Amino acid sequence: MMEQRGAETGSTACRVFTFKDAKSPQESLSVCIPEVLDPQYGMYVWPCAVVLAQYLWFYRDQLRGRAVLELGAGVSLPGVVAARCGAEVILSDGSDKPMCLENCRRSCEANGLQDVTVLGLSWGDVSPDLLLLPKQDIVLGSDVFYDPEDFEDVLVTFVCLLRKNPKAQFWTTYQVRSSDWSIEALLHRWKLDCVTVPLADFDADQPELAGSTLPGNHSIQMMILTRRTEAE
Repeated sequence: MMEQRGAETGSTACRVFTFKDAKSPQESLSVCIPEVLDPQYGMYVWPCAVVLAQYLWFYRDQLRGRAVLELGAGVSLPGVVAARCGAEVILSDGSDKPMCLENCRRSCEANGLQDVTVLGLSWGDVSPDLLLLPKQDIVLGSDVFYDPEDFEDVLVTFVCLLRKNPKAQFWTTYQVRSSDWSIEALLHRWKLDCVTVPLADFDADQPELAGSTLPGNHSIQMMILTRRTEAE
C-alpha cells in the first residue's frame, strides 16, 4: 500500500500512517502527521520514527496508563502513537525550537489529542522544567543519536529522569550512518545498559511500514537503555 497524503494547507501536508496487526488483521491504528514542507530538520517524518512507532504499536498493551516522554519529538509520530495507545504522553523538543514545538501541537490537534503536554526541553540542560517533570516510565527518542556532539547530552537528560524512576526505560531508534560513531563509552560512564532489539521481533524488518515508504533501505537499530544494576 502506498503512503497517503491528505490535503495540503499552505506549506503543511498531512501524512497518514496506518499500523496493522499481522496476527489480528481487524486491529489497526491510523494517525495523521502534519509535515512542514521545509528543509529544516525535525519537520517531517524520518525513517527512525516509523520503526519506533511500529515498536510502540507492537507492544501497545504495555503502554496504557504509562507515563511517556518523547525527546526531540519534532513531528511526534512515536509520541502520537503512544498517546493513541493509551499512554500519558509529554512531547518535548528544544526550548529554542519554537517551530518544532508548534509542530508537536499541530500533530496533537490532527489526532484529537487534548491531554498531551508539549514542553520545551533542551538535551543536557538540567532545567527547572526537566527537574519538575513527574515520574516517567518510558522515554522515547527517534534518531536523537544523530550528531555525536549531542550523544552525551541526550544520555544526561535520561539519567536525570532516572532519579525519579530508576526503573525507567529509554526506547530509541538509531540510523546507522558511520561505523565510527558509538555510545558505548558514554553508556559505561553514565552506568547504563543497552539491549538491541532485532527488528524482526516486532515486525519491523521490512522497507515499508505502516503503509508508508519508510524506512526504505536505511539501516535502523532499535535499542532499550536502562540503569545498570549494582550487581553488574
